[in-house]
Amino acid sequence: MWRRRRSPGPPRAKWGASHCLTGPSRTFFPRSCHTPVISAFKRWRQSCLSWRFHGEGYEEGYEEGSSLGILEGRQYGTVHGAKIGSEIGCYRGFALAWKCLLHGGAGDKDRKMKVVEALITLLQHFPYDDPTYEKLHEDLDRIRGKFRQLCSLLNVQPDFKVSTGGSGLAF
Repeated sequence: MWRRRRSPGPPRAKWGASHCLTGPSRTFFPRSCHTPVISAFKRWRQSCLSWRFHGEGYEEGYEEGSSLGILEGRQYGTVHGAKIGSEIGCYRGFALAWKCLLHGGAGDKDRKMKVVEALITLLQHFPYDDPTYEKLHEDLDRIRGKFRQLCSLLNVQPDFKVSTGGSGLAF
């Protein structure tokens, strides 16, 4: 009878120093086959652990960064809001003072008075209560330009300086 030949598969396990006993079923595997499987499993387990710790670290860092970002943003907004408020207040006081000084004049004072009135109108329409106003910086630039124009017409050197230590006015 004809016998079918087996294909040359993996080497068969043999008794000797190259064998080890593993697993709950207590089967024997050659150490040469066993070592790559164990090391691959260890690499996989280490990879899973590192991804788990990476994910946990990311979550903790994200939460802490979000809370710190809110605090820093609030501080930044407070400081810059105070600077803009101080600047606008200075412009408003300047315009109202010159309006009183120019109030009764004629001739060249009419042009100056129109610029003062335009500056006061811009200051009245400035959105003090809405920090999300889209054109806040554009309106602030218009006010600054009108202030410079008025200073030029009056031959006055503006000396307003914004500082974090307090008001830009000195007596």
